[in-house]
Amino acid sequence: MKLHHSLVLTFTYFLFACQPATPSIITIIDGDETVTVQTNEQAPSILLAQAGVTINQNDRILINGVPVTVDEPITNNPMTLQIRRAVMVTINTSVGQQQIQTSALTVGEVLEEAGITPNIRDTINPPINSPISSLDPSNSSITIIPALDITITADGKSMQTKSSARTVGEALAEAGIPLLGLDYSLPPENEVLPPDGQIKVIRVSESVLLAQKPIPFENELIASTEVPLDQTQILSPGENGVSVQRIRVRYEDGQEISRKTEDETMVRPPKTRTLAYGTKVEIKTAVVNGVEIEYWRAVEMYATSYSPCNLGTSTCGSTTASGKQLKKGMVALRTDLYFSLRGQPLYIPGYGFATVEDACGGCVGKPWIDLGFTDADYEPWHSVVTVYFLTPVPQNVVFTLE
Repeated sequence: MKLHHSLVLTFTYFLFACQPATPSIITIIDGDETVTVQTNEQAPSILLAQAGVTINQNDRILINGVPVTVDEPITNNPMTLQIRRAVMVTINTSVGQQQIQTSALTVGEVLEEAGITPNIRDTINPPINSPISSLDPSNSSITIIPALDITITADGKSMQTKSSARTVGEALAEAGIPLLGLDYSLPPENEVLPPDGQIKVIRVSESVLLAQKPIPFENELIASTEVPLDQTQILSPGENGVSVQRIRVRYEDGQEISRKTEDETMVRPPKTRTLAYGTKVEIKTAVVNGVEIEYWRAVEMYATSYSPCNLGTSTCGSTTASGKQLKKGMVALRTDLYFSLRGQPLYIPGYGFATVEDACGGCVGKPWIDLGFTDADYEPWHSVVTVYFLTPVPQNVVFTLE
């Protein structure tokens, strides 16, 4: 059985002034048969009759590939006339079979002639754009597999759609929700569509965190006779180092489910800061609170106060580390500074003249001075003051107080 017959006519017109039109030579192709006629006719029905070609009700005529009616005048020159013979096509659906005699060009046109509008998710075999000429005339058939209702839950949303896919993975791809990278689905992507139509997509991602951890730089102090006492000069700035911890984090649907530290690497070692601290002693004079003083050091210190029964303990005690009875004018410094500066005369604005006579075990972490009083003249102090170290300059100067 032949699939289709094609009929092609080619016209060539020669127009000469004052001469009658020359009949056109028409070549008619009907399937495997070729017929040639010479005519001045333009209607396809007359041309076919002259050629002895008969067409059936469902056959169609195409001129230069464009469908025309049998009586439509043709003015194209040259012209190709093709007869497309109708064939019997069987359409298989979920409700049964349907046969149709058609000369349609594609599967889609056949379904349209049959009044069948498939769902976009239905599976059509051959595909809807396939030419009918590709079908075997002895068994021309189109099969429509109807799509199932499915619900896909992904990315925090639910989507209702239809699918006739063979597997879960194919259905997800059809819905525009493919599994990417480490993603997985329930049921798995290689299984058939579930009877209840429920598919859940688990979005999986992994990230590698590079957690930076600063490595503090160290300070190197160098004495300098060019820098004034209690001042510092930066010789090299120093720089914190950096170590990087490589952490792999796994997320499922945006929730962290695991965290694994892979390694930790020092990417930049710290650079030591070099400081020159001053050892240059300069004697100065000043008038402070109306009092003229001569000093060799002035330091900002945090000042507190104490007395025999205001020691911060449950007992009283009036004997200082120097063995003297505590009274106003005696002050305490950090224990190591007490041993170095014992007897050092000082002047504290708002307090007056004083000497270092006691050790303060709790005066740590910053320049700190504890001002002594008797219980009778005790005054609470909690402020920062400038402490003046008075002359004479001791033989062994403590160059750093911190």
